[in-house]
Amino acid sequence: MIDHRIFEDLQTKIDEETHVRDELQEIVQTLARRGRSTQAILSRAHSTPSGQLKPVLDSATKEIIAQKAEVTRLKVVADQHPFYKYNGLWTRELQNLVTAIELCAWLGGFQEYKSADSSEFLMIEEVGKFLDVPVNLKEEDAFHLTIEEYLLSLIAMAEELSRLAVNSVTLGDYTRPMQIGSFIKDLFAGFQLLNLKNDVLRKRSDGMKYSVKKVEDVVYDLSLRNLIPK
Repeated sequence: MIDHRIFEDLQTKIDEETHVRDELQEIVQTLARRGRSTQAILSRAHSTPSGQLKPVLDSATKEIIAQKAEVTRLKVVADQHPFYKYNGLWTRELQNLVTAIELCAWLGGFQEYKSADSSEFLMIEEVGKFLDVPVNLKEEDAFHLTIEEYLLSLIAMAEELSRLAVNSVTLGDYTRPMQIGSFIKDLFAGFQLLNLKNDVLRKRSDGMKYSVKKVEDVVYDLSLRNLIPK
């Protein structure tokens, strides 16, 4: 006869794991809700002249700080459990948050966290410092921001900036597309130096060439119309 206590013990473990997932998902859902609010605010940058962005950046920063508080809550719970077992629950929302931070930084926010070497965006250590979370942990099984999450966030920022280049022309700003084009091409060149093993990351980074081309087409059209200096 099989001892039914074996299955009772298994059910106890299943219940414990379900409780952990429910607790983590409650925090992630709050993080996602805040993230949607942040994205809605940042979308106003596409219809706001560059000289009038401060109210947009201030509002977005306020929401990002609220998300940072949720990340702190998430870290406290996640640190008690194996990282890669539950990482899939929050990785998408964490990437979206880092994308929002990077976009704000490029538009002129978070100046106090930028180093001289990364004046247009935040390096992974600077993002970790802002969020108060470790990055790229190898020796310790704890909550952290992975390199893959950071790189995917930069790719998403490039895609958003390519869209901003088009909308800037609509607003009559012919300088910003040139700035965006220069930045995205430099960023894409940096990604080409990486030997990426992650399939998703490799495909997404290859797709950056479409963002580069989109901005190049905008700048080319402006040049043909003599709307930018030679």
